[in-house]
Amino acid sequence: MSDHDEARRAFLKGAAASASALAGAALVPEAHAQSHDMPMAPSAHPALATETGGAGHRAFFNDDDAATIAAFAERLMPGAPGKPGASDAGVLNYIDLALAGAYSDLQDFYRRGLTQLDAYCHTTYSHTFKGLDAAQQDAVITALEESKATGFTWPSAPAFFNMVRTHTMEGMFADPLYGGNRNFAGWRLIGFPGAQMFYSPTDMQSKQAFGRAPIIGLQAEAKGTRQKG
Repeated sequence: MSDHDEARRAFLKGAAASASALAGAALVPEAHAQSHDMPMAPSAHPALATETGGAGHRAFFNDDDAATIAAFAERLMPGAPGKPGASDAGVLNYIDLALAGAYSDLQDFYRRGLTQLDAYCHTTYSHTFKGLDAAQQDAVITALEESKATGFTWPSAPAFFNMVRTHTMEGMFADPLYGGNRNFAGWRLIGFPGAQMFYSPTDMQSKQAFGRAPIIGLQAEAKGTRQKG
């Protein structure tokens, strides 16, 4: 993994570790809600998330757009041996379900953003974003972030970058109930314990990342409630 990849991973991990509501649906819900009139916690059709197992898409994205978002998210949070990335955590599934549910007012934002993204990539590299190699994809993402990508009107290039980055963070670190953070990959990465029955005195005093099983999320609790009923 390159230094550039490590820096991106470190940024997202640091943002996740410093957030106070990782177990909720949105990693940065307050800022997101204020900026886009979004609900504080997206439901993103939890039942659908449970049925899909966090594996794919097609609640909103077509195959081409899904491949683009999957590639974009993976460059923001690249995986490596022993280090789960966006693909491992099912970030695409999270964004897909969210856009079909609580974030449905952002559907046109994504459609127009993806169209402008591929137009810029065609102009610059004669390929769509998903057809570029990793270095080219990184260059495109940097151009978006720095408002240097041409051809963007609405959403602007930085706005599109920031939205996908925010949703990638949510998909990595939100409760698995919402379709991402598959197998608690994001929580394990930052040592977030999820719901625990108790904490021992040693746990409370330790300064190390929490790693004791089981890590339990809202989805497991919901399954247990249905089985008891």
